[in-house]
Amino acid sequence: MDAWTEAGKNTEVDPRLDRDMSNCSIARTLEIVGEKWTLLILREIWYGSSRFSEFEHVLGCPRNLLAARLRMLVEQGILATETYKEPGSRSRPKYVITPKGMDLVPAVMGLLQWGDRYRADPEGPAVLARHRGCGAHVEVQMHCERGHHVQPPDIQSTPGPAFRLKTAE
Repeated sequence: MDAWTEAGKNTEVDPRLDRDMSNCSIARTLEIVGEKWTLLILREIWYGSSRFSEFEHVLGCPRNLLAARLRMLVEQGILATETYKEPGSRSRPKYVITPKGMDLVPAVMGLLQWGDRYRADPEGPAVLARHRGCGAHVEVQMHCERGHHVQPPDIQSTPGPAFRLKTAE
């Protein structure tokens, strides 16, 4: 008996189809980063932007929307603010990526990798990701906790500790 069968042994419905999705990690993550401007802000942070004016200039995002997205990223602990002051100007915040935000880099890199493969201009990608240490191309790969390279067909999804079926209404 596999884990899915065991999880749904007291129901006639396949538990994969009748699972409670209210605690889905993907859905919860998308509530934070699943909007275009948010991902583009993270891209720009990764490319080196840190000031509101830089994001506004590069992204062309409406100011109110940009301010809201930056505020949310700070509230979520993905970005933090530090104060900077240019001579003759008032103090202003700049945005820096936190360790929690750094954990999103593989996800953003995965989108870049997919986009470079399937959505790049005919001339090729607009930006190349290179290892600063040796100059080689960087790519996102999956490995299990024991270090084995994993391909998508090799991934097995099983019920986790928070798995639950939908409750009867």
